[in-house]
Formats: sequence, C-alpha cells, structure tokens
Amino acid sequence: MIPISEKRILAGRRALVTGSTGGIGLAVAEALAAQGCDVVLHGLAEEAEGAACAEGVARRHGVSARYLRADLAAPSAVAALAEGAGAVDVLVNNAATRHFGPVEATRPEDWEADLATNLSAPFHLIRLLLPGMRARDWGRIINMSSIYGLVGATDRVGYVVTKTALIGLTRAVALETAGTGITCNALCPGSTLTPNIEGRVRALAAEQGLDEAAAARRFLAGKQPSGRFVEAAAVGGFVAFLCGPQGNSMTGAALPMDGGWSAA
Repeated sequence: MIPISEKRILAGRRALVTGSTGGIGLAVAEALAAQGCDVVLHGLAEEAEGAACAEGVARRHGVSARYLRADLAAPSAVAALAEGAGAVDVLVNNAATRHFGPVEATRPEDWEADLATNLSAPFHLIRLLLPGMRARDWGRIINMSSIYGLVGATDRVGYVVTKTALIGLTRAVALETAGTGITCNALCPGSTLTPNIEGRVRALAAEQGLDEAAAARRFLAGKQPSGRFVEAAAVGGFVAFLCGPQGNSMTGAALPMDGGWSAA
C-alpha cells in the first residue's frame, strides 16, 4: 500500500488510459493514480480480469479506478468508450496493434486494423474528449508513439506509418490548443520490457540456445545504445511529469525515451 500524499498534484482529475491492463499502459495508470488521479482503464481483457486490475490500482493508490472494455478498431466502440469514461482531464492514447511482414505481404485487413486502432482511435478520442477539456480550460493529451515514429524499420509498415502519423496528430492538436490550459505531446519509447517483448526474448532464447540475459542483449543489439530495456515505470513517470505543473509549457513535442536509439 503506497501512502496517500497530501500534495498529490492530480487529485480531483480523471484519466483515461487505453491499452492499460498491462505493460506501459498499466505503468502509466499506476503513475497517474500515485499522484491522486482517478483512472479509467481500458483493454480487451474480459470484464472480470479488467475489473480486478482496476481494483488493484484503486487499492494501492486510494483513488477511483474502473475498467471499460472496447475494441478500438470499431468507431462505435470508441464513441462508447469516450461516453463511458465521462469527464476526462488526461487522455493517454496507448493502445496499439501491429502486424509483421514486408509491404507486399501485408494483408489489406491488417493494414486497416493498424490504421483504425493506432491512429483513428486516438483521433476520435481526442475529438470527443477535447470539448470537455476546453470547457474546463485544462487537459493533458499524451499520444504513445514509438521509436518507430522517429526512425524507419522493415517488416512492420502499418506500425511505422501509424506511429509516425501520431506525431503529426500531436503537433496539430498542440497548435490548435496553444494558449489554453491544454497540452498535447507524444512519447516515443524504445524497446520496453513489456509482456509482449518478454515473450519475444524468451522465444529468441529458445531458438538460439541462449540464456535470457544473452537473448536480451542480442534483441537490443543495433538498437538501443544503452544496452538496456526502457522501464515501463519510467514511461509512466514521464507521463505524470507532463501532467504536472512542470509540464505546463511542453506541448507539440515528440519525446524519445529510447536509450539513445534515435541519436545513433
């Protein structure tokens, strides 16, 4: 149980974090809740699993937390999510999908799924929730881009395109809200030790007969000069920083957290 601070800077605020039953999304929800923010978790987990996750966040941080299930590939589900979340002060567009393979082997339906979940859903959530932020003259929008929003890569065209476009969406929204109490920024994490990446490292270890430490080094080789995975908790902490008073003048930025990958 984390002690409840008397000076939690986001007390009285509410956040919607998409894709937040695990990995970076859950770390972001935890960091915001630690600052007193009520949170709405989202994902594709079954209701009982999602509700248990939300209950854990609420218990650890002494905030209100609940779970809403929605398939962000469907615009009607995105609208229902926005309505169900209510008055949202902090929107973190974190949910994403990806499909692997070269351009010519990418199925049209996979391309459309990447566009719908990774780009159209953030646009619609911003479109639907921004009027409330304007009415309150306060809001924080954080779009979770990626290192692949800053550099190219092979065999994941939908992911690279949508994460790059998400930075463009960030800049447009930042300029349209400049001069208000609303900011919009993009974070660009490098390889983060999420459950998905853990699975890929274990598969690499099994395939090449390596222990997991050696497999992790090989996985990161040629990518992050730091040689370390980005910590999901660090990404969550950065989101909380952007939502605090120190982040008031930061808007329209694409902020790398990539161990030097984009500097190489």
